[in-house]
Amino acid sequence: MSHDKGRVWSPVITPFGADLAPDTERFVTHCRWLLEQEVGLAVFGTNSEANSLAVEEKKQLLDALIEAGVPATRLMPGTGSCALADTVAQTRHAVAKGVEGVLMLPPFYYKGVSDEGLFRYFSEVIERVGDDRLRIYLYHIPPVSQVPLSLALIERLLKAYPKNVVGLKDSSGDWSNTQAVIEQFGGDGFHVYAGSESFLLQTLRAGGAGCISATANVNPGPIARLARTWQAGDADEQQAALVRTRKIFERFPVIAALKAATARFSGSEQWARLRPPLVELNEQQRDELFALLDDGSFDMPGLKQS
Repeated sequence: MSHDKGRVWSPVITPFGADLAPDTERFVTHCRWLLEQEVGLAVFGTNSEANSLAVEEKKQLLDALIEAGVPATRLMPGTGSCALADTVAQTRHAVAKGVEGVLMLPPFYYKGVSDEGLFRYFSEVIERVGDDRLRIYLYHIPPVSQVPLSLALIERLLKAYPKNVVGLKDSSGDWSNTQAVIEQFGGDGFHVYAGSESFLLQTLRAGGAGCISATANVNPGPIARLARTWQAGDADEQQAALVRTRKIFERFPVIAALKAATARFSGSEQWARLRPPLVELNEQQRDELFALLDDGSFDMPGLKQS
């Protein structure tokens, strides 16, 4: 994938077996289906339950994708964690595989940390990985992490590591912040992704790169179509349809809803399983979700194979 505008990435949901171990075969098959829908694989993101996965589990899943022939250039694994050594280990492993880039959370356990502390963290990761191939996409998700990435921090990182810090995913839900990042840094080749397809058209029109979105797990084709045809006459209608679908999933715990829909349309109930502390939708929630999806004629074409 080139750095052209109009790119969509899916933070791929992770299937678990009855023993709660990752189901590698099902994971690989699902990733192949997503690639067929023209979206990239942001594996080990928030909706992948990444912070419920061990470092070695993530390494093994990434290895399995590469061994199965998934192009490394279609991969943007999440590698950020609270422990510096874990972030370095995961990032070094991903870079060695030749991935497009890594999506990196800030260390999120301690709250109220300074920009200086965050700069030191990212700096240590970059220096310890020590590889010119490293491309970091910063992950700004303050509603979850409670550790925001300020414009001043981004600017400092870009000045210190212009070849390594190449983009940002903005999951703040605040369009004004996404717009500010694009306006301040986008002209210099910094790739800004919205954290939801609800902002996809705005992002592309403002000069951003695309989106990295949870619902690209279940609605990848239509999201990729808008990213590809965002200058077409029906772009606003496409955007409105994406928002309607997104809002259905946002009525429920999102990860559980994504997995429930995937279980239904794939015909495999194993997809509904989450790793504690997350839990599945209850029967009433599932019935409501499916009714809303049916009312909108929602489908996940081709998923039966996974």
